Amino acid sequence: MQNAALAALGLDWRYLAFEVHPDDLRAALEGAKAMRFIGINLTVPHKLLALSMVDLLDESARTWGAVNTIRFEGLDDHGQWLPLQDFSDTPRQIRSQGFNTDAEAIDRALREDLGMELAKATVLLLGAGGAGRTAALKLASEDIAELFLVNRTKIKAETLAREIAMRSPGVRVTIGYPAGQVDLVINATSLGLKPADDLPFDKAQFSVSQARAVYDMIYRPVETPLLKTAKAAACRTANGLGMLLYQGARALEIWTGQAAPLDIMRRALEENVHG
Repeated sequence: MQNAALAALGLDWRYLAFEVHPDDLRAALEGAKAMRFIGINLTVPHKLLALSMVDLLDESARTWGAVNTIRFEGLDDHGQWLPLQDFSDTPRQIRSQGFNTDAEAIDRALREDLGMELAKATVLLLGAGGAGRTAALKLASEDIAELFLVNRTKIKAETLAREIAMRSPGVRVTIGYPAGQVDLVINATSLGLKPADDLPFDKAQFSVSQARAVYDMIYRPVETPLLKTAKAAACRTANGLGMLLYQGARALEIWTGQAAPLDIMRRALEENVHG
């Protein structure tokens, strides 16, 4: 996705994947800074750890409490901090700035891929850690009516519920499953990555027939057991490909200062995921 976009923009850059142990994250970030990387994406479990490791937090990272995108910046001769791509020589000082592009991506994916209007909606969120936490906070900020939180570890759901109550006091938050209909179910768990995985909810307490739409953050496989079940129940469905696309597109714009070629990025993603 990113390399296809970089080629389309005419940039002689490369997007590469590195496996970094959490204990080595700080050293990896300092190494990237020393080697003049333009920027970095971070995934689980680094998004929370990086909050205390970057030099500056953008408002998006402060608001959502996680960093998934880093841009390296240099100090020019006029005392201005600029993206490293704007320098022909090595600047005298380099800093890292952390951003979060996940929250806007989930919001955009729900609106564009499912046609969801979030205001006053009722939502069941499965999974309260990592991406689930960011999704919950973003949904609450969009003035949904009620959020039902289900997590394997109940205390994590309760902690998230308290955070939502402080940030968005007008949103009702319930720990557990809804008794009636909901507008949307979101799967933010890892259940569905494997073909043999069970559904990510307790079938004795909830049925997809109670949902009007179902969004699974998993994008590979294209159709998880949850989405198959939801389609059979005539729910509107979408997988996590859109969320992946939109968070990546925004990251590219942060690094390059140019509009992301969305069609090219989507096509590269679909070719890779769909084979």
